Amino acid sequence: MIFALAAVLAAGGGTVYLASSASAAAACAPAWSSSAVYVKDNSASQNGHNYTAKWWTQNESPSTHSGQWDVWIDNGVCGGTTPPTTPPPTTTPPATTPPPTTPPATTPPPTTTPPPATNLPKRALIGYLHASFANGSGYLRMADVPNNWDIINLAFGEPTTATSGDIRFSLCPAAECPGVETEAQFIAAIRAKRTAGKKVLLSIGGQNGQVQLTTTAARDKFVSSVSTIIDRYGLDGVDVDFEGHSLSLNTGDTDFKNPTTPVIVNLISALRSLKARYGANFVLTMAPETFFVQLGYQYYGSGPWGGQDPRAGSYLPVIHALRNDLTVLHVQDYNSGSIMGLDNQYHSMGGADFHIAMTDMLLAGFPVAGNTANVFPALREDQVAFGAPSSVSAGNGYVAPAAVQQAVGCLVRGTNCGSYTPRSGTNPDFRGLMTWSINWDKFYNYEFQNQNGVYLKSLS
Repeated sequence: MIFALAAVLAAGGGTVYLASSASAAAACAPAWSSSAVYVKDNSASQNGHNYTAKWWTQNESPSTHSGQWDVWIDNGVCGGTTPPTTPPPTTTPPATTPPPTTPPATTPPPTTTPPPATNLPKRALIGYLHASFANGSGYLRMADVPNNWDIINLAFGEPTTATSGDIRFSLCPAAECPGVETEAQFIAAIRAKRTAGKKVLLSIGGQNGQVQLTTTAARDKFVSSVSTIIDRYGLDGVDVDFEGHSLSLNTGDTDFKNPTTPVIVNLISALRSLKARYGANFVLTMAPETFFVQLGYQYYGSGPWGGQDPRAGSYLPVIHALRNDLTVLHVQDYNSGSIMGLDNQYHSMGGADFHIAMTDMLLAGFPVAGNTANVFPALREDQVAFGAPSSVSAGNGYVAPAAVQQAVGCLVRGTNCGSYTPRSGTNPDFRGLMTWSINWDKFYNYEFQNQNGVYLKSLS
């Protein structure tokens, strides 16, 4: 399913974060400092009021940036003595550009936009069903998918050619998948799942399905062909699993808030068209690899002078543009190289630490390519899950259930986090877990479902 990561791009420095501690209810928090860095849920006081940061911020005065669409929440008047401000450490951004002297641009917050009315449970178990192919794990009929799975992604819808935008989906041929149901049985089973409150999506792309919407014609064909599949099978929405060379950034396209590369702009437009067509209940999920998201903390596209891999961080403009329509982002925390986290340390697969550090970046927000004037804001907690292989056969980076559960417990409750301290704090509305795949989980007696899924849904 997953495209292996490219080699390390270039050496980079690191940004040191200063987290102020929240104060008690009527007391003033530490005084706000223009040179300090604050992340989600950090507190500061200014002019006799306490404020809480919604996402990563530096040099944005709380008293003038606490409106509905601003970075600070005004918690009201505080009293008592304001504690002294701890001088912030010197910061060195990992990017090659010098630190800005002006405040970062304000971006509409994800935290103030209510979630779409998709009727998902608070904790969702998400899995991929090998519906169109066989790979050694065995075919599983839709009707036989256990009810524990809340979102079922049909793998995969693929294009006729990389640049056509014409997406096709069909059931696995009987010669390849003995026991495959008829199309009518498949559609009836989808209808039954939806009646039971489950969501069934078309997952587009995958390892072999390169999708490059290089033209508006390809964009329009993408919308029409995907709509045909949704309507034919009665689906709830789409999962965007673009891998390999589907997304990359043209040289000079350096601002994730204002992308100019056609494959990026056309994909955003296409997904907005699908959302507009199907309305508020349309479910939109994404399953990028770490290379296309978290690597953006260090590198974005080909860089200011070219020479970097243009795919680095290339999902960020798509996620950001659609953040108010996005149901769940579940990054594939597998088949990944080492990635730098917000502690400016490299994290590698093989334990809870990798899941915690990678997911924390989405819940706290981060400066893109180290540019403090270009911050990717945190997503809502309910929009964030993480992906893990269901078994040793499903992908590199498998960890035993105890490690997956440790990561979930840390992210939700802030407990047993090991050596990493989440910048996002606790995340009680963290959405859940994704796995590749339901078929491989069945092959291994449903270990992921029965252990990680049960633990996930036990969290209040």
